[in-house]
Formats: sequence, structure tokens, C-alpha cells
Amino acid sequence: MPSRKFADGEVVRGRWPGSSLYYEVEILRHDSNSQLYTVKYKDGTELELKENDIKPLTSFRQRKSGSSSSSPSRRRGSRSRSRSQSPGRPPKSSRRSVSASYQADVKETKKEILEVKLTPLVLKSFGNSISRYNGEPECIERNDIPHKSMQEKLHLSQESSYVSTQHSLRPRREEIKFKEMDSKEEKVVTKGPASSRTFEVTATQSKNLEFGGVPGVCLLMLGLPAFLVLLLLMCEQKDPSLLNFPPPLSALYGLWETRVFGAYLLWFFIQALFYLLPIGKVVEGTPLIDGRRLKYRINGFYAFILTSVIVGASLFWGVKLCYVYDHFLQFALAAIVFSVALSIYLYARSLKVPRNELSPASSGNVVYDFFIGRELNPRIGAFDLKYFCELRPGLIGWVFINLVMLLAEMKLQKRAAPSLAMILVNSFQLLYVVDALWNEEAVLTTMDIIHDGFGFMLAFGDLVWVPFIYSFQAFYLVIHPNELSWPVVSVIIALKLCGYVIFRCSNSQKNAFRKNPTDPRLAHLKTIHTSTGKNLLVSGWWGFVRHPNYLGDLIMALAWSLPCGFNHILPYFYVTYFTMLIVHREARDEHHCKKKYGLAWEKYCQRVPYRIFPYIY
Repeated sequence: MPSRKFADGEVVRGRWPGSSLYYEVEILRHDSNSQLYTVKYKDGTELELKENDIKPLTSFRQRKSGSSSSSPSRRRGSRSRSRSQSPGRPPKSSRRSVSASYQADVKETKKEILEVKLTPLVLKSFGNSISRYNGEPECIERNDIPHKSMQEKLHLSQESSYVSTQHSLRPRREEIKFKEMDSKEEKVVTKGPASSRTFEVTATQSKNLEFGGVPGVCLLMLGLPAFLVLLLLMCEQKDPSLLNFPPPLSALYGLWETRVFGAYLLWFFIQALFYLLPIGKVVEGTPLIDGRRLKYRINGFYAFILTSVIVGASLFWGVKLCYVYDHFLQFALAAIVFSVALSIYLYARSLKVPRNELSPASSGNVVYDFFIGRELNPRIGAFDLKYFCELRPGLIGWVFINLVMLLAEMKLQKRAAPSLAMILVNSFQLLYVVDALWNEEAVLTTMDIIHDGFGFMLAFGDLVWVPFIYSFQAFYLVIHPNELSWPVVSVIIALKLCGYVIFRCSNSQKNAFRKNPTDPRLAHLKTIHTSTGKNLLVSGWWGFVRHPNYLGDLIMALAWSLPCGFNHILPYFYVTYFTMLIVHREARDEHHCKKKYGLAWEKYCQRVPYRIFPYIY
């Protein structure tokens, strides 16, 4: 086994990847298999370097630049004096010509710009701008370059304490050859009005696309609506076994009704009206790239109460709510058409928004951005489209559909009261929705809000998938009733409560820690400090598995399906799909957290080895 050259804890100079600048780093550890050193820079950045990219402190001459806050003009002055006093140079004339002075100034200015361009940027880029994936505030400091002919300011993201001295192995003459360097380094371009021009770094690396890239999102956009229709048709059959697949398709003219589409629009705009009511508190979301915090009105629970009053009044006045069940497939198609139209509108309007309002998940590809969402927070005035659709029309609609299915079961099965199975499904899912609306503020820290844009993925998921797939157990029980004994009911209730306790307690612990990490009630929790300045919980619910809230969610999903019995596998589609969704979402979380927290996340994974299922996964 080859011997290592540098020891843990040793302070050396490490080359920044992609440049020839060396900075002071500390050796953290050495991987004998890959022969890579994990080093830590002064700003907390942790990278893996090869041995030939690391030099001892005494291996080359140090070029002093005062401090990172010193102006480039002062540094130029010190370099000019050192050159004039070097041996072998002819004596400098007392008077320099105008052209010679101008050329020297241009060379020095280009040199300073190159040094700024090589400043390490520890940010995730998208498009032609710099951003962070999680919507947290981006630290932007100014580096003013005074010059006879340059008064603009370079607004580049830079840690003030990062570089106190720079060490370069490149000869000085090579540094001023900008024609060669400009073809290799990133471009510095000006943007905006002359009074406030900023310089942005053009990203050179392509973005990794999720969901299988363009082919994957095309398959999802075409396959999910078709699969939803087939699933509903299968459930309407007397024997919904896989042997009867595919189900007979109704006549095309019977799949669309304008009156049904109008009723869906009425539901959507009633919820929009409730969202605009000046009731409920107003809170601020997570900081955006430019430091702004958008304001959100938290009144989802009040909207649910108002909707319940309207539904109750409709029942009192004899409105036949079973109309929704009789035209359930038509309502699903109306929601699909509306979600597609909304997605087209969202993409069209995103073409006119500034770059700093785009989603970190956007890629520049038309098809992919249409799916994932190009604009992060599309708003019409103060009306936030993504935040509204996240919890209102679909989530409240889910509870309303469940109630319709309960009434339809009593009507079709000629029952004086709903079955225990239908009561369990309605009660479990009602608790879930009420909990989400009561804790509405927590959604502002989810990946949907802070990372993903608003496109087909969220529009279809919020407006179609949630109300028509999550209510699938109730829809199934209308035609396929299942009688339960009280001992079985007790076991199912216990399972549901177990999942709910894990889900709610873990989320509450996480939200309390995010709001106030110094809360005395959380003093007993152990944490790992990260280079971002934040801490990771490694005890309590988050020391049990890495995603205890996902575990609780899955247990509750199973409890929703069990009342349907075991005669067919169809009612268990939801829990099967939800397991795949959670595993995929957990993989996305792991990828983002590893990129954000680096070595600290690896330590957390060592402390908490299981992701969702203890001792399994």
C-alpha cells in the first residue's frame, strides 16, 4: 500500500480545482483506496484533492496581497514597485507616456479580473446565474475595483475571510496572457442598467436532470393521465382483477361534459376566493436568491371550515352530491385538461420573468422545464399560484370526494349508515388533511416550495393525482364493500395512530429546531455542526432513522388500505405507489443534503445508517 505524504491535521496549501491558485487548507483525512485527501478551506468548504494538488507551506514563494479586503489598486502599486526594483531591469523613466500608462493599466485591470474570476464559488449554478438549491439567502459581497476607466462594481459571491494570501505556481508573465486564458476560463458578462451593472459567471457544467431526463418526463406526462383513467375504469368493474385488464373504454363523447368542467372551475375559483380572504396570519417564506422573503397568508384551515359549511348547507337543501360519483371519470378528465392548460400558462409566463426568479431545478430544456416548472414562485399580484394549489383545491377536494363516496355507498348498497371500512377511510384521511391545513406554515420549508418550480409535475400532482388517487380506497368501497370485525378495526386504528405519532412528532421536532435551535426544550438533542453554519439533528426522532416523517407517512398509507380487505390488490395500489414515491423523494433529499453539507452529512449517515425503515433500508 503506498504511503501517505501528509498527516491528518497538517496545514498545507491546496490547489483550487480548475485554477492554479493555492490556498491554505487543513488535512482532515486520507482515503487509502482512492488515494484522495479530504481538505478543509478557511471558509469551511471541504473538497477531495489528489496528492499532487497539495504542496507544503515551504515549497514555493508566497505572494503577499495584504488582505482579502485590500483594494486591487493598492496591490497593483506594491507589485509595480517590486518590479521596478528587481535586478536586471533598466531604470524606469521619470515620465511615462500616456499610451504606455494606459496599456499598463489595462494589463493590471485584466489581471485583477482574472484573480476575481478564480475566486472559489461554493454555489450551485443554474442557467447563467448563481443560486442555491434550497432557497436560502445567498451571501453576496462587493469587491470594488477603482480604476481610471472602470467605475463598475463586481458583485461576485465571495467569502471575505477566505483568501488572505494567494499562492500561485504560474509565472507572472503567463498570468497576463489573457487571450489564452479567456478561452479556458469562465466568461464575465455585464448585465442590467449602467448604474448597477453586475457581473455573472456563466456555468460551464451541465445540470443533472432528474426523473430520467427528457425521455423520463415525457413518459410521465403521457403515462400518468392515461394510467389514472385506466385505474378508475378498473375500479368500476364488478371484478377488478388484473385478468380483466384492460377495462372497456366508454364512448369518447361520454368522457367529456362541459357542465362537469364548469363545476370543476367553480370549485377551483371558490377555493381561490377563500385564499384571498383577509383572515389568518401572514408569514414570511424562506429567503430567495436576492434575499427577499415572500409573504404568505396562512388561512387554509379557515378555507376548510368555510367549505364544510357550504357542503353542509348543500346537504341540508337537498343538493345531490352523488352527481360527483356518477360523473367521477368526467371530473377527473376535467381536472387533467385544466392542469395541462395551467401548465402551458405557467411556462409561457416564465419566459418573461427575470433570471433570479427561475427555479433552481430548471435546466434550459423546454420539455424538462415544462414538467419540472421554470418559475419558482409564479404570482398574480399577491396571489401565489404554487402555494395555493399545494394545499387548497386538491387537498380539500380529496376530503369532499371521500364524503361523496360515503353517500354513494349508502345509496347504492341501500344502507342506513356507512360501513365501518368507509368510516375508517374517511376518518383517517380527514385527520391527515386537517393536520396538514392546521400546520400549513410547515409547507413553506418543503422541497416543492423552495426548490421545484411550478410546472406540470406539481400542477398535475396537486389538482389531479391527489384528489382522484388518494381517494381511491373510498371509491373502491362503493362497489366492493368490505365488512370488518371490531378486533380488526382496533388493530387498524392502532396502526394508524402509531404512524400518525411518528409523522407528527418528527415533523414537529424538525420545525421547532428550524425555528429556534436554542430552544431549551431541545437542549437534550445532539447535533452535528456543518460548514454552512447550521446543525444536523442526530438524536430524538431524527437519530432513529434519517427520515422518520416518511416512515410515519407510509404506516398511515398502509392503514388507509387495510379497511378494503384482501380480495383484490387494486386498493393497495396507493401504498405501493406511495412507497416508490417516498423512496425516490428520499433519494433526492440525500443528493441535495450531501451536496450542501458535505463531510457533515457523511458523519450523520454514519451515526444514523438507516434511511426510512429501521434495520431494513
